Amino acid sequence: MHGVKLFTGAAVSVLLAAIAGPTPALADTIEAALVRAYQNNPQLNAQRAQVRSTDENVPQALSGYRPRVNVTLSTGYQYQDIQAAQKAPGIYGVPQPNSAGVTISQTLYNGNQTANKTRVAESQVSGAREALRVLEQTVLLQAATVYMDYLRDSATLEVQRSNVRVLEQTLKQTRDRFNVGEVTRTDVAQSEAQLAAGKTQELTAESNLTTTRANFRRIIGNEPVALAPGSPVDRFLPGSIASAVNLSLVENPNVTASMFGIDVNYLQVKINEGALLPTVTVAASATTSYQQSLTVFRTNSASALATASIPIFQGGAEYALIRQSKENLAQQRLNLETTRDQTRANVVQAWGQLEAGKAQVQSAQAQVTASEIALNGVREEAKAGQRTTLDVLNAQQALVNARVALVTAQHDRVVASYSVLSAVGRLAPQVLGLNTNVYDPSVHYQQVRDSWAGVRTPDGR
Repeated sequence: MHGVKLFTGAAVSVLLAAIAGPTPALADTIEAALVRAYQNNPQLNAQRAQVRSTDENVPQALSGYRPRVNVTLSTGYQYQDIQAAQKAPGIYGVPQPNSAGVTISQTLYNGNQTANKTRVAESQVSGAREALRVLEQTVLLQAATVYMDYLRDSATLEVQRSNVRVLEQTLKQTRDRFNVGEVTRTDVAQSEAQLAAGKTQELTAESNLTTTRANFRRIIGNEPVALAPGSPVDRFLPGSIASAVNLSLVENPNVTASMFGIDVNYLQVKINEGALLPTVTVAASATTSYQQSLTVFRTNSASALATASIPIFQGGAEYALIRQSKENLAQQRLNLETTRDQTRANVVQAWGQLEAGKAQVQSAQAQVTASEIALNGVREEAKAGQRTTLDVLNAQQALVNARVALVTAQHDRVVASYSVLSAVGRLAPQVLGLNTNVYDPSVHYQQVRDSWAGVRTPDGR
């Protein structure tokens, strides 16, 4: 049994760049995977389209400042069936006058509803951008997590495969020793049972890796090939948990989106109150009519009117809307406090997991080292007859468990650092320094904000 060599430690130290050493030149990196997810993730691209759709609320609101122009054209022929004593019975055609007219109307004052609707639309755009940041962080965190998941599961599978190879060799040696009378049939059965358990663990690891591969393809967009080790992003984190909490209350997109939600609800109150104020409009029209009668060939007319409409009572619905919008505003303010509390809790939780992850990596490494020494010692004692086959198998399984624990701890260490960055609100391509063009939602906004006409989108659709 002393000739059995356990699997190398490289299988379980590939998760962290600091442990794994140099990486192949053509290896995929976690940064490259994050770039692909940022550029190609369909859920993220759909959210960007949603932001562009929200941009169109602003020109819709601004249209209230602009005049409305209508052109009217009319022509026709009227048929009459006349049965009268003064005129011979029959069917007569009567030409109708041809006319062309234009009407221009402009709202001068409507209780500041147009101005407030424009501010609401702008706040909605800002809120949509923050919602996009939320999803960007979610996708980047998912991408980093699934990248590390694949490294963890592939390393775990290699650990289990190596374990099976060792157990097969152990079983062969135990049977040889049984044939010469050094051990009993019980020792052989114990080795067989341990090998069967090892194969079960290998199959489970293969199943987990298959699932992770599918998730990798779904989130990042390609099959995982030759993944390089991942690294923590501690260098981008605040220096203390207090600094992280304070930063999250300012930069976390969930918090800022909730703030813009308060603006929207406050302005909605103003819009509903504007319904109680007068509305002043002016309108000008010009019309030309031809062939109105046999004696009149053409008639030109023009008019200019100013109208003031003062609402007195409209059934009470407008008052109910004002009260309702005030309650919605109060609710949104409470939602902001809830969001801040949840953000603070998320940062503290993620920070605690990061600190625990650092300690777990060190503990797991010590556990692996101790388990290797223990296994070698048990094997030597077994050669001298001081240990049984079961003792050797147990020591070997303890080493397998320690190596799997190290793989998991290294995975959790990296993922926890990304989780803290996300909880703070800084998991973004700009912060990570990713080699990609950063999507700027303000470009589309400026393209459509002052557009007066046209049905094509800025990208030509």
